[in-house]
Amino acid sequence: MILTVTLNTALDLTYGVPELVPHASHRVSDISERPGGKGLNVARVLAALGHETVVTGFAGGATGAVLRELLADLSPRDSISAPADVTSGPEPESAPVPGSATASASVPATAPAPTRTTDASAPAPVSAPVSAPAPAPITDALVTVAGNTRRTIAVVARATGDTTQLNEPGPLVSADEWSALLARYEELLAGADAVALCGSLPPGIHVGAYAELVRSARAAGVPVLLDTGGEPLRRGIAARPDLIKPNADELAQLTGSRDPLRASRDARRRGAHAVVASLGPEGMLALTPDGVWQASPPAKVLGNPTGAGDSAVAGVLSGLVEGLSWPERLRRAVALSTATVLSPTAGDFDRAAYEELLPRVGVEDHTTAA
Repeated sequence: MILTVTLNTALDLTYGVPELVPHASHRVSDISERPGGKGLNVARVLAALGHETVVTGFAGGATGAVLRELLADLSPRDSISAPADVTSGPEPESAPVPGSATASASVPATAPAPTRTTDASAPAPVSAPVSAPAPAPITDALVTVAGNTRRTIAVVARATGDTTQLNEPGPLVSADEWSALLARYEELLAGADAVALCGSLPPGIHVGAYAELVRSARAAGVPVLLDTGGEPLRRGIAARPDLIKPNADELAQLTGSRDPLRASRDARRRGAHAVVASLGPEGMLALTPDGVWQASPPAKVLGNPTGAGDSAVAGVLSGLVEGLSWPERLRRAVALSTATVLSPTAGDFDRAAYEELLPRVGVEDHTTAA
């Protein structure tokens, strides 16, 4: 089982418009609504790759109830059970049930993804290749909070693929709710093969929260990946995570260097065992104890980049659990990330594009040059 932690979950809304024009009214052509936040996006891709996944973090209020309902709609209902909720916050009207995820909104691998979508012009689903893995369950182990889960809104201009993103801050989390999350996390670590700590911190959570979670994972002997930015990354890296996955801007903010290789070396000196940096259209760079590699997509693509970094995290983490070599982990991560850009829905990846891209992703060994 792979555990993902999303302290600032979100209900992701994607609005499709023919073209985005400032200061103008727009007629929305299609709408999708799905559970989101970086760790939930990671979990959805992991499940599509066949990995049993448990998600924890915070959810609350009316928006949180919708998010958990959409997670429940992913069911198989006989998947692993989540621990009982131990917070003092209000309970949802119905208990969440475990679920699974699918690969893509545009080319589904099996059942439709857990979205509420309106698109009169959407094409009929296309069957995925027989080789596609069966989706594995996602289990809801979120902790209930009194505040209302945030929403994120992506406005996608269909003519160009350009995306405008609006992110709400998230609910105020109390000290008691944070303590409940820590207790839940310790329970879940006992059954985890790896853990991903993902995204921003909601209001009320101290800036060293990820460092605390990294230390707990290391004490439990569970490989831990950290994907965040700013001061939470700076504090978290000092706790010596097994892997960090910053983008180029986050890496530059952490180290003061715009050179990805130099910045990755600096990040390792600060405590990261390995660094995998997202370089946008240039692919990904991995600086590890075993060597240095860069993977690049076969061509630049236009589309919705929302969730592309989360798909890359899923590629790296699934490769770690499966025992793949670093070049093969990077190859998978870049193929998944690129296939996510090509998907019209935030946080999804295009299964057909992924399978076509995977053998074409180039991986270069820069170990001697580094």
